[in-house]
Amino acid sequence: MSTEKGFHETTLPPQDDFEVRQQKLAGEVQYADEHALETGVRPLHQKLKSRHMQMIAIGGSIGAGLFVGSGGALHRGGPAAVLIGFAITGVMLLMTMQALGELAVLYPINGAFYSYIVRFVSPSWGFANGWEYAIGWLTVLPFELIAASITIEFWRDDIHMAVWVTIFLVFLIVVNVFGVRGYGEVEFVLSIIKVIACLGFIIFGIIVNCGGVPTDDRGYLGFHYWSDPGAFRNGFKGFCSVFVTAAFAFGGTELVGLAAAEAENPRKSLPTATKQVFWRITFFYIVSLLIVGIILPSDSPDLLGASGANTKASPFVLAIKEAGVKGLPSVFNAVITISVISVANSCTYGSSRTMQALATQGMAPKFLAYVDKHGRPLWCILIQLAFGLLAYLGEASASGVIFNWLLALSGLNFLFIWFSINLAHIRFRAGWKYHGFTPEQLPYQASFGVVGSYIGCFLTAIALVATFYVSVFPLGGSPDVETFFSNFLSGPLILALWIGWMIYSRDFTLFIKARDMDITAGVRRGSVEHPSGMEEKKPAWKRALGAFF
Repeated sequence: MSTEKGFHETTLPPQDDFEVRQQKLAGEVQYADEHALETGVRPLHQKLKSRHMQMIAIGGSIGAGLFVGSGGALHRGGPAAVLIGFAITGVMLLMTMQALGELAVLYPINGAFYSYIVRFVSPSWGFANGWEYAIGWLTVLPFELIAASITIEFWRDDIHMAVWVTIFLVFLIVVNVFGVRGYGEVEFVLSIIKVIACLGFIIFGIIVNCGGVPTDDRGYLGFHYWSDPGAFRNGFKGFCSVFVTAAFAFGGTELVGLAAAEAENPRKSLPTATKQVFWRITFFYIVSLLIVGIILPSDSPDLLGASGANTKASPFVLAIKEAGVKGLPSVFNAVITISVISVANSCTYGSSRTMQALATQGMAPKFLAYVDKHGRPLWCILIQLAFGLLAYLGEASASGVIFNWLLALSGLNFLFIWFSINLAHIRFRAGWKYHGFTPEQLPYQASFGVVGSYIGCFLTAIALVATFYVSVFPLGGSPDVETFFSNFLSGPLILALWIGWMIYSRDFTLFIKARDMDITAGVRRGSVEHPSGMEEKKPAWKRALGAFF
């Protein structure tokens, strides 16, 4: 097994014979399991099946952001702004997931996108993204536990919230006892429930809009609420404010890439999972929100409290109540409870795997790299569950202030991660080409190529600028320091982490040059195409179509 230096010294230029280059790659490649063992760390177990990956992709991030938070966005921006804002974010995610899919199939290594950013952009920027992502999930867990407990008040407000926090925390501990397989099975079941609920609501909404509900005396609605009270609210600021909610609602989609290291067959399951993103965006986000905007007026005063897990302000629950259907609000409240538990489960998985990957790279305390014989990053899981104990502060008088600032730490981390994933893919392709390899050698190609990653970077940057704008000039108020930091704290945090690691490590590299990239470490055995297995180069339109089918 050669060193990175040796690989760079003997790399053949692109014009040399393809078969010779292929043989060279076969001799230089360092496989994912070998890389883990070389660092003295047990590799994670590869137990996630294709069905797990697909359901994580389809329903993994459907949660309170869609079912509750979208109500606040509807009230601030109006139905058209919500539809456009979520559609833009959806395109951004489609490009990001295609880029991540290409990288994760070739390099199904622990830490996934964090590791790619370290290798193909810069170590300091990777450190900043990795820790902000881990911190984000750490701080979201206690919030989700409280949110799940609040949803129970819909039926039983006589039981103390701490009882439910304890029950949900014990449930998460039991799930983690079974390692990655436990995470996969729980997400598989909960995602199926969420998907069925979304499909059911879409059908229900169409019936309501056509005047088919006997208890609803409004008759045929059409797009009445788009003209009265209107398709847009609060002008340009209202539209910009939608992006924060959309980012939170789509957050967690990238967990499919993180799970690649523990997938049985990432070459088969990951491409399928990334293609599911388009259908999830279309049916479960865009169509659902279109239906909500059609059957629920955006000026409803009940939408004012649409945040967290306040199911009484959920636009989905309110739309059902407006139609006068009894019993169904309780059913959808149960779905929201399940969704919040699902996000809490994802919190534990996302933070623990990221912290363990940081430790293996020397960017976190060494003890966090420990993986037990069952493939569980034990210390990382314990730290995440310990953060869950903060949920017991939910009844404290200052809990609102505490949790607002905790959530501010994670508010925009998804946008920064998505931007960096696209950037890492752009830089990877530059390194792949420099070292004499072609896109046809990749086991999976992003359907929109590098162009898609440029589009992803651009759209993410626009969303960040829009969020910065409404943070400086808040909706319905004047510039305020506290409001700015509560909305945009993730920005200064990632800059502080980035600059801090550059100073600490004395590595001031802004971009890793293509010639210095290590493109062979972490490949899973059999991933890179051999000459006999290469397919003919497909036209651009066929590759783009591959993102959907």
